[in-house]
Amino acid sequence: MTTPASAPPTPYATLLGFTRYVDRTGPTKATFVGGLRKQRASRSGFNPHGQFVKALKADIAFHTGGTHLDQVVDVVKPRWRPLYQALLPGATAWLRSLGEPRDVDLAQTRDALAMLGDLPVKVNPQFGVRHADGRVEAVRLHFDEAPPSEEATLATLHLMARHMDAVLPHAEPVLVDVRRGEAHRMPADARPEQIERWLAGEAAAFRAIWATAA
Repeated sequence: MTTPASAPPTPYATLLGFTRYVDRTGPTKATFVGGLRKQRASRSGFNPHGQFVKALKADIAFHTGGTHLDQVVDVVKPRWRPLYQALLPGATAWLRSLGEPRDVDLAQTRDALAMLGDLPVKVNPQFGVRHADGRVEAVRLHFDEAPPSEEATLATLHLMARHMDAVLPHAEPVLVDVRRGEAHRMPADARPEQIERWLAGEAAAFRAIWATAA
């Protein structure tokens, strides 16, 4: 008796995976999508930044101005300590750029499912920030050694803005480059309809590559 083959994983991307995909060119796109497909099939994956994000959120929620970030570098597993040490200065600088700790509160965000054609993309900012003057921001963090490209930034901010009613109503999307402590916002001259067409094309290519990946 033969065992039926398991069904291939359906096309799917997280916001991080999709924006990393649009950042690639030529054959590297196919290699990258193939890796995502295998990862989804095996249900593998690990987030080394989890404790760092938790500490950053705690500093915002408890108005502690970086105390939790300082502490997490000392308590994280030794293998991740160099990474956390590299992230700490920029994260602390961004935290201080928000102003007085007491004037900022943590806001809860929700994940949303964006459909780009037939491709589902999980839109998942890490948290929200609520300012004393009424401004609200939905924050996505960029941890890579290289700064986010213009393409990755536009894709991230557009998809967050597109689903902000579900993510955090009335909030502005912000992509924070953690290593450099810089906050990126949608350019004033951005044209959403052009970005939408571009992303739709990228999503169609993503699905085509996924279907043929071994």
